[in-house]
Amino acid sequence: MLEKVFDSFAAKVSEWSGKPLTFTLAFALVVVWAISGPLFGFSEIWQLVINTGTTIVTFLMVFLLQNSQNRDNHAIQTKLDELILSSHAANRFVGIEKLNEKELRHLSMLLAQYAKDGDSSADILKEGDTPNA
Repeated sequence: MLEKVFDSFAAKVSEWSGKPLTFTLAFALVVVWAISGPLFGFSEIWQLVINTGTTIVTFLMVFLLQNSQNRDNHAIQTKLDELILSSHAANRFVGIEKLNEKELRHLSMLLAQYAKDGDSSADILKEGDTPNA
């Protein structure tokens, strides 16, 4: 239940935070804060308000946006896996996102070589060409 509520909240915040209106409101808030400086004598409290506010928002947004990015990435990988399975592509590509960086670079190098040599996708990833995911 909590996970579903968080996912929904994170998706809405992520979508809302990327809109031009949100940027405009944030910019306006900073302008109002800057203009109010002389009213508060540029005091430490005046500075603390913007510092604390932006720090808290940034800290929370990291987690909300990461959740949204993780969900989107998982959905894209699932869709790509379905496309691979439903096509004539090499089914051994399913799950390669679980490979480490070195294995992915090796696979990328193999694919570039196959493309250069003009080999078909059926020839890609012969047994032993790359570690299993």
